[in-house]
Amino acid sequence: MGIEYLGLSDINGPLVVLEGVKDAAFDEIVEFTVDEKEKKLGRIIEAYDDRAVIQVFEGTTGMSLTNTHTRLTGHPMQVTLSEDILGRTFDGIGRPIDGLGPIVSSETYDVNGLPLNPCRREYPRNYINTGISAIDGLTTLIRGQKLPIFSGNGLPHDQLAAQIVRQANLGGSANEQFGIVFAAMGVKYDVAEYFRRTFEESGVSDHVTMYLNLANDPVVERLITPKMALTAAEYLAFEKHMHILVILTDITSYCEALREVSSSKGEIPSRKGYPGYLYSDLASMYERAGIVEGQEGSVTQIPILTMPNDDITHPIPDLTGYITEGQIVLDRQLNGQGIYPPISVLPSLSRLMKDGIGEGYTREDHQALANQLFSSYAKVTDVRSLASVIGEDELSESDQKYLAFGRAFESEFVGQGEDANRSVIETLDLGWKLLHILPESELDRIDSGMLKKYFHGNDENDRANV
Repeated sequence: MGIEYLGLSDINGPLVVLEGVKDAAFDEIVEFTVDEKEKKLGRIIEAYDDRAVIQVFEGTTGMSLTNTHTRLTGHPMQVTLSEDILGRTFDGIGRPIDGLGPIVSSETYDVNGLPLNPCRREYPRNYINTGISAIDGLTTLIRGQKLPIFSGNGLPHDQLAAQIVRQANLGGSANEQFGIVFAAMGVKYDVAEYFRRTFEESGVSDHVTMYLNLANDPVVERLITPKMALTAAEYLAFEKHMHILVILTDITSYCEALREVSSSKGEIPSRKGYPGYLYSDLASMYERAGIVEGQEGSVTQIPILTMPNDDITHPIPDLTGYITEGQIVLDRQLNGQGIYPPISVLPSLSRLMKDGIGEGYTREDHQALANQLFSSYAKVTDVRSLASVIGEDELSESDQKYLAFGRAFESEFVGQGEDANRSVIETLDLGWKLLHILPESELDRIDSGMLKKYFHGNDENDRANV
């Protein structure tokens, strides 16, 4: 049974202090009644003997030391879940905001999740098709992987996230169930409406669960939103045996909320003012992706973060890179050229790609083709640097072909538009088509057998279409 107290000892921003408490536990949920009518929720973030420091989710506006009635619930933050959450929209702490009423279920889950025994993890295999060539062909997303998108202010990461939600599927595995959990943290109202409207109009909302924390919502709620989303994803994956893709945007907003709350608590700041436990806090989210031995489902994550000042060495992308298995980097220069999605190929990678592509997954030539495209495009950057010094007219015939390949690669392979949904086979065929621009002698990452089968297979048609 919950314990109830009258009055508070101190109020500091989103934090309140309650003294004289008994048996208070870290992370325990607290219910407030203000002026005997307004209800608020809080979470204990520090507990000493008879003193507890509590985060108030809805903010402390209207609360005073004498008008607040506090009840300790005796349990951590929990969420009620059932299969009915698919197609539903919730706020940052799991309350329905789509007008369809609460979820009716006897199953409640701790939003902090349970530690996953590393020995029970299965190595990620097989791929998730996004319909985007620069991802599927060169930085393939593998089931159970965590693959972040590094963006910047003003870049089209929201459009890219929406396109992935619309197009993502399990490739040829039609018999397996697939769902998406989408969590937005600190987004503006028009951005939230864009996501909601896009999903509804494209007809995918029936297998998407949304958690929306708006920019004008309390900062403390922002810290709960990804935990809500990941708990829902784990439930659908490991209880209902679905393959779940979790998209979290924007991790930078989450980290700034963490910094604000840390400052309110008087904690000693670390790099750029972020708390010293930023790494472990991010890891507690990212490491909830994976595949469990003996379970049919999987949780795959695409966290999206905006790099302040496009600085990839900033603490947020820097620490994220240590924890995750690669990254997809958006490029401001490509965006300025009107190329969408503006994915910068060379700094992007998927460390688990090699284990979920090839024969039996995508196609036998996938890895060799990706290696050749990377190598050839890297040569393009060298040739462009040389051309900036001596001019394009002075380049050799081979270098001229590399420049032509670079332009075609960026406009046709990387660039594809918001409505283009390509299969993996279409992506691979397009890659071979573009390689016809280059002399065969330059294709040094592909063995002769594959060259004969795929490069010379439709030689005349491909050359005519380049």
